[in-house]
Amino acid sequence: MEKEFKHIQAAHCENGVATSLLRYHGLQFMTEPLAFGMGSGIFYLHIPFLTISNGPAITYRSMPGWIFSRTCTALGVKVKREKFRSEEAAVKFLDQKVKEGVPVGCQVGVFNLPYFPPEYRFHFNAHNLIVYGKENGNYLISDPVMETVTHLSEEDMLKVRFAKGPLAPKGHVYFPEQVGIVTDEMIKKGIIKGIKRSSRDMLHIPGNIGGVSGIKYTAKKIRIWRDKLGPRKAGLYLGQIVRMQEEIGTGGGGFRFLFAAFLEQAHQYVKQDQLLQISEDFTKAGDLWRASAVNMGRIYKGRLNEQKDFDESADLLMQISDIEKQAFIKLSKIKLG
Repeated sequence: MEKEFKHIQAAHCENGVATSLLRYHGLQFMTEPLAFGMGSGIFYLHIPFLTISNGPAITYRSMPGWIFSRTCTALGVKVKREKFRSEEAAVKFLDQKVKEGVPVGCQVGVFNLPYFPPEYRFHFNAHNLIVYGKENGNYLISDPVMETVTHLSEEDMLKVRFAKGPLAPKGHVYFPEQVGIVTDEMIKKGIIKGIKRSSRDMLHIPGNIGGVSGIKYTAKKIRIWRDKLGPRKAGLYLGQIVRMQEEIGTGGGGFRFLFAAFLEQAHQYVKQDQLLQISEDFTKAGDLWRASAVNMGRIYKGRLNEQKDFDESADLLMQISDIEKQAFIKLSKIKLG
């Protein structure tokens, strides 16, 4: 008898895929915040030499795929990954897994997902979803950012699996291949490693474009964009920041709320009350990220357009950088075991 697959809606696609697949394989303790925190998902990077959709390339999370891989490694879960040069081979492999009744994570491009609203379809190739079956020639899809399950035709599935451009998925599929017994001690060690790695990445990444320093780097750029690029293009740049922050996954604000929730849940395994206090710092940072998105959105839409408005956006990011820096310093000093 085949095991029933249960759809789980999540704030962010990779967290959701990780949570759903691990719970399907019996790890019922797994939650989206735990997957995000154990996988050290929280991050920040502003890449000055790269543009996406004619705007600044900014990420608020670690590299695609790392959250799932790191979480599975911490729990002793063996993961199978495959990429393909041949579309025919990619289809054959996926169909075989479907036939075996194995839910499979897929990296896809967003642009050709027909169930996404048109305003959310742009060229971003690191979205994640789960294929859990096939009926009448259509793949059954559990997309964690959707409220309910959906489906994709064979043609649409091929388009999204072989989308072109940066981070091209090349038919990438992945799934837990072997899941053993996971103890509370393993979960605790995974949590501690996730916290330490996140603190290191946000505080000590080399250069000035990543971590808390990267947030200040973006703030400094925002201050000069209006004079350097002109009001219209500068507004488009801010619109791109908002898109990267709030539409690709949960972005800046949502990821900070997730990390705050992770620290709360971590307290169940790591009995340090400071975790609860620092969780409040990240909730505050998340609120400010959302406030900055609102302000930038008003500039992008032309409701605000003076230099003082750009300065206000920059000031919010400087404040966020300071809050996150102090929070990660406090985290790095806790004796976690």
